[in-house]
Amino acid sequence: MKNRCPWAEAELHHHYHDTEWGVPSRDDRHLFEMIILEGAQAGLSWSTILQKRESYRAAYDNFDARKVARYNAKKSAALLANPGIVRNRLKVAASIVNAQAFLATQAEFGSFSRYIWQFTGDRPIQNRLTARSQIPASTPESDDMSSDLKKRGFKFVGTTICYAFMQATGMVNDHLVSCPRHKVCAALGR
Repeated sequence: MKNRCPWAEAELHHHYHDTEWGVPSRDDRHLFEMIILEGAQAGLSWSTILQKRESYRAAYDNFDARKVARYNAKKSAALLANPGIVRNRLKVAASIVNAQAFLATQAEFGSFSRYIWQFTGDRPIQNRLTARSQIPASTPESDDMSSDLKKRGFKFVGTTICYAFMQATGMVNDHLVSCPRHKVCAALGR
């Protein structure tokens, strides 16, 4: 693909950029996966997480929130010994806490999707950016999301992580206008 967004120049990023990033997702399993992966990415490169994504899927029971919420000390120890994922004690503990908070939020709203999309008025934000330098690290919407998620008990959900989550799940279209995916994702958000 010509004129991909500059962050996706490495071959590792191509498939993710060309098929997933910026595509509006209302699938609770996918939304849970992205909460876990974006939290795991904190302080690391997205490349690191993409390289480990399949290992994460295997280690986290294909991101079945009900199973993850029941992980015990033995399972946590196994995760911390797994070289296929980021072996950070706080991030592993947060993934279990987040699964529990995810299920509680899902039960309250009927779906996690219904809850999370309220931060953008139930529609993707369509940005028209022309340069990578214009992409923000956070927005008022990600600030609100972060604050509310924290009140609900979620961990590793700072405003920058929330904004990356919004980009990844298509709550915001940050493909540059020169990227062919901008128009595709904009059409999906209508």
